[in-house]
Order: sequence, then structure tokens, then C-alpha cells
Amino acid sequence: MTTPVRPDALVAGRVILDQTVSARASWSAVVAAGDILTIVDLAGNQAVDCLLYSAADTTVRYSASETIASQGRIVLTTGSVLRADTGAALMTVVGDEVGVHDTLGGACSKESNTLRYGQHTRAQHGCMENFLLEGARHGLGARDLASNINWFMNVPVDSDGALGIVDGLSAPGKRVALRAEIDTLVLVSNCPQINNPCNAFDPTPVRMIVTRPDEVT
Repeated sequence: MTTPVRPDALVAGRVILDQTVSARASWSAVVAAGDILTIVDLAGNQAVDCLLYSAADTTVRYSASETIASQGRIVLTTGSVLRADTGAALMTVVGDEVGVHDTLGGACSKESNTLRYGQHTRAQHGCMENFLLEGARHGLGARDLASNINWFMNVPVDSDGALGIVDGLSAPGKRVALRAEIDTLVLVSNCPQINNPCNAFDPTPVRMIVTRPDEVT
């Protein structure tokens, strides 16, 4: 029995996985080589922090510097190849309805929230805490965390090199699609940040859909 094609996926195929990630929650899955992961920004203006690892060897992991150097630009969009620190391709952006995704802003944490916004924010968990919780399910710890991608997040760079965090360019239902070039472990933190406009100060759910294009029904 086959699962019908869902129009919600940016690239058609048999649906392997279709899950909604609650606001502020974490998520992970291994996306098999050739499968497509579509991330859907359900309400709009929601940042989705993301880490990538080779499922066969998690010491091979996404590198922002390798990806940026290879493509010659700091933002991600259709055609961007997400590379590991070895230079190997992990995933490729094969569809994008937003056009700009961040590689530089990093992930929020209790420590960074406290430093930037004050001691009253210390009780708020951040993306780093989500990554540690979700990574533990796959045997990963703090030493295994690396540079991350911020899907849908808008981080302009000023002429003096300063980074800004401003309202996102996404809108309800906007999607980005990633093809796995190898079996890839994807860790996601549906960003819980409420102290800056990366989530419009109101975190909302997102949807993760994995399809297999060679099995279109």
C-alpha cells in the first residue's frame, strides 16, 4: 500500500514522513539519500534552527564556513549545497519559496539570552538546549554541536560587518525543500526565541514532510 502524494510537499513523491513540530519543540530524523525534506513555515516568520550530520558517521557534520566558501555567498537558497567540514555534500536546496536563509546567526541559548536580554530570561530554554535534548537521542552531546542553519531567518549584514536580526521574509505556508545527497541525520530546533523578531516574538509550529520522488503515485 502506498501513501498518496501530498500537495503540501514542495517536491512531489511518496510521503515517507509527515510531522508537525510544536512551537519551541525539537525534532530529528534520518533522511535517506535521494529523499526530499520539505520544511513548511505554517504561520510565517518562524525561524527553524537546523544541524546536519552524516547518518553513517556523525563526526562528518554541516559546516557553515565550508558551505559559504564553496558557494561564494553567505545566504542559502535554491541550488545551495550544504557541505560538511570534509567538503562532502550532505543536502542540496532544491526548492525555495523565500529566497534567503541564514548561515551566520547561530543558535540561541540560556547563556546568550542572559547576556543579550538580561537575567530575567535565564529560565527560557533556547535552541542549544533543544539540540542537546534531541541530539542525546542519537548519542550526540555538547562536543558534537556545530555551526547551524537558520531556515526562514533574516540576518542582514551591515557594511561594517555587524549582523542584524530582523523580521523574517517568510509568510504562512512558505516552504524550503532539501534533497539528501547521503543518508543525513537532521536535527531541528523550532526556535523558542521571544526576545527578538526572528519569530515575530511569538513562536509557532512548523511541518516536516519527507517524500521519495522516484515513487510518485
